[in-house]
Amino acid sequence: MRERKTWWNEFCLAFCLSTLLFGTASAQTYPTHPVKLVVPLAPGGPPDRTARLLAQHLGEALKQPVVVENRTGAGSLLGADYVAKAAPDGYTLLITSQASISLGPLLRAHTAYDPIKDFAHVALIGTFPMFFMVRADHPARSFQEFLSMAKAKPGSLSYGSSGIGSLGHLLGELIKQLGGVTILHVAYKGATPAISDLMGGHIHATYIADSSAMEFARSGKLRMLATTTERRVSGVPEVPAMNEIVPGVHGSLWYGVSAPARTPQAVIDRLQAEILSSINSGDMQASLTGIGMTPVPLGPDKFVTFIQSEMNKWGPIVKANNIRID
Repeated sequence: MRERKTWWNEFCLAFCLSTLLFGTASAQTYPTHPVKLVVPLAPGGPPDRTARLLAQHLGEALKQPVVVENRTGAGSLLGADYVAKAAPDGYTLLITSQASISLGPLLRAHTAYDPIKDFAHVALIGTFPMFFMVRADHPARSFQEFLSMAKAKPGSLSYGSSGIGSLGHLLGELIKQLGGVTILHVAYKGATPAISDLMGGHIHATYIADSSAMEFARSGKLRMLATTTERRVSGVPEVPAMNEIVPGVHGSLWYGVSAPARTPQAVIDRLQAEILSSINSGDMQASLTGIGMTPVPLGPDKFVTFIQSEMNKWGPIVKANNIRID
């Protein structure tokens, strides 16, 4: 009996040592073939642009191609689930965002993955401001005037968002809670139809991400009333932050990189180092700001803390307003 226990103990020890040595060897040679960077949304939007910029720089650093793959469905949850269930070897990565990590799981009774436990969150890349915009001919010349009009006639003004539970929707609920003003929410299936209805005069305002917002503002068709960031955006310092007018109302789109849980720590360390080095480089900084992003390079620990703070912020809003997308 004692011999059998000794044999089993030796087997377990040998297995653990071989697994550790294999993981170390794999990390030392990583990567030996192309890396897949999954974007869980359609091509062309901020997450896709961010991924393609990062893929180019990261590929050069890793000396292997980093291939962007768009896997859409269920508001980004399908792509995230695909990565969560992928082999934890560093060859399948995810562009993470609010939709897949900090908001999506809050809005559904059940998700196929745990946003914290099923991922190794490698690095935060940065944030995108959104702008509260109206048509150029709207009588409100400022965000304060828009709120005053809404307070004078509750429910008379409307705003569009890219969908139930989107950042724009939650910001609207936060304005209602902290500003004491009711503005009718109209949910669309994406930002494009919301912008189209704003242009057509069917709604009074909508939230538009920075890269597109700047173009509409320059065209003279739409006007920026406020940014959703905590402080003013350097590119348009004349546009006030909502937070100045209704303290506590702020939020930005954000994007990072995550791997499946149980990816070897040495691989995570290599990815973190190369991603943060890339984001901090002058070329990448210029490229990211060029598409409207504010680079916010954070490593794993601070990234996880950031995600948890986002969930703590929006969770009560979701619960109080019973916002569900199941």
